[in-house]
Amino acid sequence: MNNTQTFQSQLRPLLFLTAIFFLNFSIRIIISPLLPTILQDMSLTGDQAGSLFLVSASGYFITLICSGFISEILLHKKTIGLSAIVTGFFFIITGLCNSLTMMRAGIFITGMGAGLYLPSGIALLTASTSPQNWGKAIGVHELAPNLSFLLSPIVCEALLLFMSWRSILMLTGMVSVVLGINFLKFSKAVDFPGQAPMLRAIVPLLFIRSFWIMIVLFTMGVISSLGVYAMLPLYLVNEHGMPQPEANTLIALSRILTLPVPFAVGWISDRYGIKKTLSTALILSGLATLGIGLLSGTGLKTVIFLQPLLSVSFFPPAFSALSSIGAKETRNIIVSLTVPAAFLMGAGGAPALMGFLADRGFFSMGFTGAGIAILMFAFLPIFLKFNEIPNQNSVF
Repeated sequence: MNNTQTFQSQLRPLLFLTAIFFLNFSIRIIISPLLPTILQDMSLTGDQAGSLFLVSASGYFITLICSGFISEILLHKKTIGLSAIVTGFFFIITGLCNSLTMMRAGIFITGMGAGLYLPSGIALLTASTSPQNWGKAIGVHELAPNLSFLLSPIVCEALLLFMSWRSILMLTGMVSVVLGINFLKFSKAVDFPGQAPMLRAIVPLLFIRSFWIMIVLFTMGVISSLGVYAMLPLYLVNEHGMPQPEANTLIALSRILTLPVPFAVGWISDRYGIKKTLSTALILSGLATLGIGLLSGTGLKTVIFLQPLLSVSFFPPAFSALSSIGAKETRNIIVSLTVPAAFLMGAGGAPALMGFLADRGFFSMGFTGAGIAILMFAFLPIFLKFNEIPNQNSVF
């Protein structure tokens, strides 16, 4: 059997996982295109609206860190199914909540459920695909977040013509629950237990400068992508008077060209080096983010199209750098610590701060400040040192 036939035979479990990842990611970002409607319906302040992303990121952070302990007991397949079902169920509950406190609680538990997926999803994906097809498989799997960025605003605007924002949350949650149940029942993926990282695998990382640099860099990358995306619809509607359908359509269209960008940037990184590519991506995305806070009219619309293309350019060289810091045995530990920390600060703290500034009449300053912060740290890649961690016999 040739490689193409092999990959085709492995498509079913891959597409199953990609669909779950798509729902997992969509549930975490779908609040963004609905935020102007939610804010108006619940009479929320910008500060309160921004806090929803911090609450979600906090729940995601906790279980992403602890996911290895859960998958060690339940095995990866049940962990993935549990993630989809719990995430969907509590998103349904979130749609039923009438108070801000209860809604925050629902989103927090939803975030916790979502955090279970990624480590087990990647583990099951690589176990279900032959090594010569890993690149193609991961490429298909990683289409899920970019498709979610693209489709969520469009789907939300279409559904708002027929139902309330609460019904959209509940419908999305129901789809996740059904998908999780079907995954447990019909998936033929080979199952095996996860491994929980032990303290002796984590402690050496704390003394590695490049590890801390990567946390800062990933935080900047997440701010430029998820952080900006989270508050952009509300910013365009409240600060620039743009109708919500127009704002969400503009944001959705700006994401179309992001789909092939990671492949092109991967080639550029291989040709010109990780450090140069990282710094260039941060400088350009920082300038574009700065432009969102400073420009208006046609200039603003232009930079909104450019900013997503530049922000997604960060991640291919960033993951390459993260994989190059230590020995191969330590890479999963480095990823499992770096990504949650960056997500908590970049996708949780940054939108919350933007909401705080919005309430005080400085909404644009949130985007300006984000752009300045990204530019300030764009020089950090030159201080990265790769393969700093000595090889260890076992990290688990």
